[in-house]
Amino acid sequence: MENLIYVVDDEENILELVEINLKKNFFKVKTFTSSSSFLKALKKQKPDLAVLDIMMPSPDGFEVAKIMKADPALASIPIIFLSAKSDESDKVVGLELGADDYMAKPFSLKELVSRVKAVLRRVQTKSMPKEVGKAAQNLDIKIDKEKFTVFANGKKRDLTTAEFKILELLLSNPGAVFSREKILDYLWGDNKLVIDRTVDVHIKNLREKLGSSGKAVKNIRGVGYKIEE
Repeated sequence: MENLIYVVDDEENILELVEINLKKNFFKVKTFTSSSSFLKALKKQKPDLAVLDIMMPSPDGFEVAKIMKADPALASIPIIFLSAKSDESDKVVGLELGADDYMAKPFSLKELVSRVKAVLRRVQTKSMPKEVGKAAQNLDIKIDKEKFTVFANGKKRDLTTAEFKILELLLSNPGAVFSREKILDYLWGDNKLVIDRTVDVHIKNLREKLGSSGKAVKNIRGVGYKIEE
């Protein structure tokens, strides 16, 4: 089955080029020149991945991502941001919002196609480790990968895609320490953006969102992070 990709950009020439190249690689593609039309389309049909331009008229790409991540029905849709900005701070903001990748304009169309494939491959091939269920129960954390939901201390916790994946990774081997590099590899693979403090920001937010259960996520100075009772 062909994957459906939604592409949002107010520059029609970019939309056309992206659409042509994605279709050449056997993707179904729907394009949108405004965030509002994209959000309306999400109510009718969900894509397998969304490519969002950040510099859009209100709401911009960041705001659209916030809307998506706040909706349980849309939160699991992978996002690749496109932006004319290449500052590290913008990349950090994008990743904090739960984006799966970030590309600065101008970009290589071949590289974009490669990154789309890589993100879909990571999303579709990862399975919940067997240890997660038991570990989560012991820590009063219930995690459901299919529904993209997490409950801690009996309360539903709204996590970004990155936070969810980090929690999943830590729970895959309770007590084991995962380096920042390992976490980055798990989140973004070969296409990761090497911003070490991004992991620290995600961990900080994850701890806060898990409430009292967040204390189980521990920093091993100079090594990385682990989760334990």
